[in-house]
Amino acid sequence: MAQLSLAFLPNPLSIPLDLILPSRKAQAVILTTRKFLQIQASIKAVGLIEPLTVGPADKKTGHRVLIDGHLRLLALRTLERAEAPCLESTDDESYTYNTRINRLSSIQEHVMLCRAVEKGVTAQRLADALDLDVSTITRKLNLLDGICPEAAALLKDQQFASDLGTILKKMKPMRQVECVELMVDANCVTLAYANALFAATPASQLVDPGKPKKVAGVSPAQMANMEREMGSLQEQYKLVEQNFSQDVLNLFLASKYLSKLLENVEVNRYLQMHHPEILTELKAIVESETLDA
Repeated sequence: MAQLSLAFLPNPLSIPLDLILPSRKAQAVILTTRKFLQIQASIKAVGLIEPLTVGPADKKTGHRVLIDGHLRLLALRTLERAEAPCLESTDDESYTYNTRINRLSSIQEHVMLCRAVEKGVTAQRLADALDLDVSTITRKLNLLDGICPEAAALLKDQQFASDLGTILKKMKPMRQVECVELMVDANCVTLAYANALFAATPASQLVDPGKPKKVAGVSPAQMANMEREMGSLQEQYKLVEQNFSQDVLNLFLASKYLSKLLENVEVNRYLQMHHPEILTELKAIVESETLDA
């Protein structure tokens, strides 16, 4: 059985920054981007967490080509660091393992921040490391306050604003679940959509039914109309959801049948001569891949 060779040396090396050559030139504007400033603040507060990735050393000069970590290298240089921990590739393969990285969901980020606080890291230090305001860290720590477990479970893979919970917690648990389902299914987990759903929520489904709803730019009469329209929309949505699978199957079967039918030269010629408008519609059905088409 053939033995697999390691793509990188197992232990990081401490390499002077002067010996690391970027494989691409960074634009000056990158120094003002939010991502760069966060990386810079993180390195300043807690050091470099993820080592740079470099190629093998040149035998004559000792220089190494940087494979991954251009922003980190730039941040280290702006902070006047002399060296950095690096993972050395065993060949000159320009593979970047961050190419298809899955970003943290908002709830995963919340859990990590909570664990850091439990271990004694202060909110101020987290804010410094992430280049954020302390109030933002506080909102992220309190992300799930007032959100029922069922709604939180639906949001576990989503990225959303930390203020979303302040809207959802005004509704009763069952209504929270309904609203989150609508947002997730529409792939639109935003504050604007949440506010619209809140405005369309009947008073009986609010935590404090006696407290008047206040949404900027929406009058009480408009809220009443939104409640009626949203109720009708939800009924239609549930009906479509129930029939969607069967409709897709019917579309697939009809498309395949019509495709075979239109391959018949005589049928195609007859329709083109006598019913060209029907032929056009049949071709559209054959070419459609989804119900939206």
